[in-house]
Amino acid sequence: MLAAARRQLSRDGYEAMSVASVAEEAGTTRQAIYRRWPTKADLAAAVVATIDDDVAAETAQADPFAALVAELTDFARGVSMPGRMSLVGAMLQESADPAVVTRYRAHVIAPRRARLTAIFHDAQRLGLIDPDADFTVAVTMCTGNWYGRALAGDDPPPDWPVRAATLVWRSVGGDPPPFTMPD
Repeated sequence: MLAAARRQLSRDGYEAMSVASVAEEAGTTRQAIYRRWPTKADLAAAVVATIDDDVAAETAQADPFAALVAELTDFARGVSMPGRMSLVGAMLQESADPAVVTRYRAHVIAPRRARLTAIFHDAQRLGLIDPDADFTVAVTMCTGNWYGRALAGDDPPPDWPVRAATLVWRSVGGDPPPFTMPD
């Protein structure tokens, strides 16, 4: 049921998704869905809660630049999965259910932003970036340039994580180390 709801939410957006169409695609009944999720918003929120964009940043303290590249690699992997960009678009629609958007922000956006901020704090603590670096802008730059490219119809290159990390690192006063993508 969640897989069918996820496909429809990603493909069609929240407004077009219906419990009846999810039930039909999942080969079940509306009543079976309503037993688990009392409303369409609850179903959509459950879909959002299943999104797994978590990646550990254990290396951040020792090598913040490598941790930044790893985080951006995970972001690129996640956002490139089928339906993910559509899901992002659905969360930006005015018609998106506020409870679903809130859950998406809490379970997907906030954890990633917290990990990126922690990486920058580690870099600052180690003296690798400026002491007055603007983390708010830097964190937004990390993922925002991916979305900008997507909107322009410009596919990010395979080395996007390193290139984006290098650009952002320089923007916060760092001197990025030589880095190559692991195989």
